[in-house]
Amino acid sequence: MCRFLIYSGHSPILLSHLITSPTHSILTQSYDSRLRLDQTRPHNGDGFGIGYYTASAPSSKRRRVGSDAARDTPRRPGAEGEGEAEDDDPIDLGPEPCIFTSTLPAWNCPNLARLARKTTSPLVFAHVRASTEGSLADSNCHPFSRGALLWMHNGGIGGWKLGVKRKLMGDIADKWFEAVGGSTDSEWAFALFLDSLEKDGVDADDAGLQRKGFGHSVLRRAMLRTIERINGFREALPEAVRGGSDTRSLLNFAVADGKSVVCTRYVSSRTDEAASLFFSSGTSWREQRAAPSTSRGGGAGEGKGEYRMERRDKGADIVLVASEPLTFERDNWVTVPTNSILTIHNQTVLIHPIRDEFYNAVPSFVRSSRFAADRGQGVGDGMVGVEVGEVCVGEG
Repeated sequence: MCRFLIYSGHSPILLSHLITSPTHSILTQSYDSRLRLDQTRPHNGDGFGIGYYTASAPSSKRRRVGSDAARDTPRRPGAEGEGEAEDDDPIDLGPEPCIFTSTLPAWNCPNLARLARKTTSPLVFAHVRASTEGSLADSNCHPFSRGALLWMHNGGIGGWKLGVKRKLMGDIADKWFEAVGGSTDSEWAFALFLDSLEKDGVDADDAGLQRKGFGHSVLRRAMLRTIERINGFREALPEAVRGGSDTRSLLNFAVADGKSVVCTRYVSSRTDEAASLFFSSGTSWREQRAAPSTSRGGGAGEGKGEYRMERRDKGADIVLVASEPLTFERDNWVTVPTNSILTIHNQTVLIHPIRDEFYNAVPSFVRSSRFAADRGQGVGDGMVGVEVGEVCVGEG
């Protein structure tokens, strides 16, 4: 069972306020996951990854020399370097996110704490891994990326080694097939997402779209198409395979393009719960009391503080999405309904039901938690929930 976290904000946040400092931060969840039900493998210690988008950085003053500079810039009396001018254009860092991964357990990596204390970003993906497919390797650590797109997954594709993997590989274009560097079902699902974008007439490698964003509706359509195709591969398995094996999938996917985020909480079943997923939105994410160990600059597991999502008005400057809440404030977190898709755009949260063969329209129906529990997944902890339907939270 993996755990993931997403931050989307109007303003950049220091990564330590998400990854290391909160009492139940994503780092804490790597060794103390409150919703973890797998007692045989109780840790998310098979590596971790952080993906974050960077704004253009201001450059240091640079000297440019030439006749144009000499004409445009008045020369001070006695100044050296006639014909020189200062240029303070920002450094273009490009639309691609920065990604840091490691096969070390998150709690045992001092570089993670060092990075988190000195890095800010307005859009962050973080993931701690408990492997189900693929070896312990950097190439298998989430998040995965292609240009400006980031991707991560919690769960597993059902029937993966029973024929679904072969069918998926044979159904995507060569350029997406060749780009897969690891061996996880999660990365192959990302390749399928990129192929679904292309089949929708959108090139994931388009430089213009990578800079301005693909659009949240485009990402949402491709995500729904990806899930539909995975279900199709499962349905195409021989009846004997489907009847003799458990081929249900847990598909908590997340994708971002630097502007928008799309997540799913999904299970390929009409009667089972999906793996847990929550969101929180507000105007500030604030530490409630001092954390003395923070000032001492301790290790990756230190600096724990009590945080709270505050809301001063009806708007939302900050949205957090997490497999497991970072706080234990009941009114801070909303349970994302099973078999729904969550979209964040301009800090507005939209939640839509995924209306396919596994959609259950009966609001009073109680899904079983047994399947998710058998996979080591929690399904919820009594946090505030929302009914399945079109829901809008934020400025929209």
